Amino acid sequence: MTPLSTSAAQVYEKIKGPGTRLGDLRTLAKEIKTNHAMALELWATGELHPRLLAILIMDKKELAETVVDQLIHDMDSHTEDERTQLADWLMANQLTKDKKGLAMLTSWENHPSALHRRLFWYHQGRLRWVGQQPPENTVELLAAIDSHMAAEEPEVQWAMNFTAGWIGIFDERQRSKCIEIGERICLYKDMPVARNCAPDYLPAFIESELAKRSGKK
Repeated sequence: MTPLSTSAAQVYEKIKGPGTRLGDLRTLAKEIKTNHAMALELWATGELHPRLLAILIMDKKELAETVVDQLIHDMDSHTEDERTQLADWLMANQLTKDKKGLAMLTSWENHPSALHRRLFWYHQGRLRWVGQQPPENTVELLAAIDSHMAAEEPEVQWAMNFTAGWIGIFDERQRSKCIEIGERICLYKDMPVARNCAPDYLPAFIESELAKRSGKK
């Protein structure tokens, strides 16, 4: 690992241990505020927690698409769980915060990189999940999900399934189509569901979330 500056090294020592919590990273980020130079040093460690903190303190003005592409490429060195966590944090904490980042997200549906495609689909799902007025592309999204989800990479499948789930919950006209896709593709059908967690199997997810909203669960 390249030697860190004094300030970056002090931060790194606080977060390098396995007991570091995500809340600890957010607290530190509030103290540090925006510090792109430190973010790049922490990112260069290649470690999960320093990279998560780096995302929080990056300067959005420095995140040109070539820079974002390199960050996402770097995530491929992590395990599947870690790289999806990093990608999702980058989306939620940076790319959705300005028009430049949003333009990137909406252009990645057919990107060669699976992580880029995941972020396209996760963003589309979040637009519906958080209750914003969804874009007028629902029919096109469902057609793409119907055609491509079964053969997609696992990290992209999850995000496509997530998007179909929230379409089915909030768009009654498309609900039966979402359920039919889930029944036919059977993604996550046999996956165990932890207590008090929503199932990922699309028909069961839609049923569960609708029940919550009707006060039955």
